[in-house]
Amino acid sequence: MSSAAPVINRHFLNKEESFMYDREANFPMEDTRNEARIEFTEKGMQHLSSRRCEIIKLSRSSALIGILTQFQLPQNFYLDIPSARIPLIGCLLRRVHANNIIEARFLRLLSERDLNRIFVYSTHPNHRNRTLDIYR
Repeated sequence: MSSAAPVINRHFLNKEESFMYDREANFPMEDTRNEARIEFTEKGMQHLSSRRCEIIKLSRSSALIGILTQFQLPQNFYLDIPSARIPLIGCLLRRVHANNIIEARFLRLLSERDLNRIFVYSTHPNHRNRTLDIYR
């Protein structure tokens, strides 16, 4: 009896790769505490739902978000940060932890200006002395 090992074909099309998720440098996560909203559609395109949440950690490309209650969250949703006046950041759900914390990846990188604005309105003690530059 001979056991046949599976043959693995090495071909350049076997690996799909995207710049944003595979080659991008990881940006460091920084502690923050900002109130935010998760907005998504339910039941197809008929109903737009909104849930309150808190941003726990943030980088230019991703966020750790704490939610108050467990609910069925779709793979794609929007993150709205009303205190910093940043509407509708497109997000992709990466992971849901058991303690009501989710990891989200942004569909586009946040600019330094938006990141600074979020940290100015943060209630975390690390960002207490940040000021908003109105000329930029």
